[in-house]
Amino acid sequence: MSLLVKICGLSTSETLETALDAGADMVGFVFFPPSPRHVSLQTGRELGRQVKGRAQKVALTVDADDATLDNIMDALSPDIFQLHGQESVARLRDIKQRFGRPVMKAVPVASASDLAVLPGYAAVADRLLFDARAPKDATRPGGLGAPFDWHLLENLDLELPYMVSGGLHVDNVAEAVRVTRAGGVDVSSGIESAPGVKDPELIKAFIRAARATQESSVR
Repeated sequence: MSLLVKICGLSTSETLETALDAGADMVGFVFFPPSPRHVSLQTGRELGRQVKGRAQKVALTVDADDATLDNIMDALSPDIFQLHGQESVARLRDIKQRFGRPVMKAVPVASASDLAVLPGYAAVADRLLFDARAPKDATRPGGLGAPFDWHLLENLDLELPYMVSGGLHVDNVAEAVRVTRAGGVDVSSGIESAPGVKDPELIKAFIRAARATQESSVR
């Protein structure tokens, strides 16, 4: 099965076009005001139209209520919701039933004990995303550019598809895939020149590096 490459936190037409032209499988749009990658509903609508089926549209939300998700559905019509907050298993089920879209649950990881939630989420989610746990003083979730110990996933017994994120960049994506055996990689800050500012050349380089990882594994 081919490695999925997700470029997250896109906010401009230029960088979105770069990701699509370079062959990204998923393009992510952040609907969370505290993030420097947050996009308005109008921007999400415009970028969503630009995708034109060339990649899956992912809407990243954090503990969003139904009204917020309704607005995102209307603007972006995402192919999948990425839930990055404290959403419970029951909330995942409610979102799937109400909006008729697959859900990808982000699981923050800092130690082996963080994996105890997997059976519950795996029973409902369509995909899992392993991310670094945010520092205690952080104002938003996610690894914030730092990787977690990928070896925690080495003996993972999980039938559900999963991706890995958190501190990925051109120089470490191959190692992340090798250690975690993840079916996909998700990058955001690792392809930026400043917080929230995507670098087109880094986007292309990251996708090339991810694809090279896949090619070397099948030789």
